Amino acid sequence: MVNWLNGLLYGIGGIAATCMLLLVTLQEKLVYVPVIPGMSKGYPITPARLRLTYEDIWLTAEDGVKLHSWLIKYQPAVSGPTILFFQENAGNIAHRLEFVELMLQKLNCNVFMLSYRGYGESEGFPSQGGLSMDAQATLDHLWQRTDIDPKRIVVFGRSLGGAVGSALVASNPGKVSSLIVENTFTSILDMAGVMLPILKYVIGGTGSPGLRILNFLVRSPWNTIDIVGKVKNPILFLSGLRDEMIPPSHMRRLFAAAQSNADRQLIEFPTGMHMDTWLRGGDRYWRVLQLFLEKHACDRSANGSDNDDFSSNGLNEGRIENLEQPRM
Repeated sequence: MVNWLNGLLYGIGGIAATCMLLLVTLQEKLVYVPVIPGMSKGYPITPARLRLTYEDIWLTAEDGVKLHSWLIKYQPAVSGPTILFFQENAGNIAHRLEFVELMLQKLNCNVFMLSYRGYGESEGFPSQGGLSMDAQATLDHLWQRTDIDPKRIVVFGRSLGGAVGSALVASNPGKVSSLIVENTFTSILDMAGVMLPILKYVIGGTGSPGLRILNFLVRSPWNTIDIVGKVKNPILFLSGLRDEMIPPSHMRRLFAAAQSNADRQLIEFPTGMHMDTWLRGGDRYWRVLQLFLEKHACDRSANGSDNDDFSSNGLNEGRIENLEQPRM
């Protein structure tokens, strides 16, 4: 009996030690994936391939790391909003060009795309502190330009990008008009238990039922659930209910955490998956974005109002809406 119990305890200890070792050594490779397996680190295409008007821009982060980015402009030139887009964790900005091309067509906007450090042609290695500096350098650059309206900058982050964007907006409320968050996690601490269920008992974010005794090992916690409650700008949450990577419950928890924000909205797309909610959402996906931009990033001097018809068109503050894909 004693031998059996000792064996069980040794087994549990071995599993725990293995989990800790994996967590310590491999966590950056799980959180940050600059190269999609089977593909090269470089850009498979550029905006020129899609005949998009763009600028190659190099920025320098606070710690001296050189960052590559693209500013893709809507043509013919208009004084529309500029969307600062922060991508998911896997691949680089070139893999998002199909989405960005549609964004320009549907929303009549400019789009600024940043290659995080270690991604694409940018220098360095990704980390939470590093990506935060990268995002700040990008926003500072936009505010120095004379060819865009700095009062109409909208931060849009998907997955990891939602965490990056939320932190940026919380730190710069007066430099951003609004925030869009799509299929984003509550925290990497909570995602540890999603990727390896045994970890949920020892690692977790705000509200986690676990002991959280190993939280100190996580170098990039990205506590988005704690950040969104500090964002005072309008927030649009977009959630694909078939997200196979991040449980959709994370988006509902983020929405609830922002309850003090009087202008927040959660839109759920029943057929949306992690990477393709923008495809499966169909025309309604783009209509939701159009309405949000019309209210929060429109040219006030031209319109002279805050778009009083916004709520009647389907986006009411502080509500959850479940939008089915349009039938063909």
